[in-house]
Amino acid sequence: IWVIVLADLPITGKPTEVRMGRGKGNPTGWIARVSTGQIPFEMDGVSLSNARQAATLAAHKPCSSTKFVQWS
Repeated sequence: IWVIVLADLPITGKPTEVRMGRGKGNPTGWIARVSTGQIPFEMDGVSLSNARQAATLAAHKPCSSTKFVQWS
């Protein structure tokens, strides 16, 4: 599996009940912007049935649809 899209944008946040000011806050996580039609993952050496099963399990996390493009 090759990951084409990398998470390179930090998400910052401040704890609750903290006064305003004093900077933006500490990084709490990372995100990646994915455009429509962009291919985030590529798989090789995996059977088609295993690849479909992995993609359907992974699609439930960000609530997105998956589409398979098979190269010969």
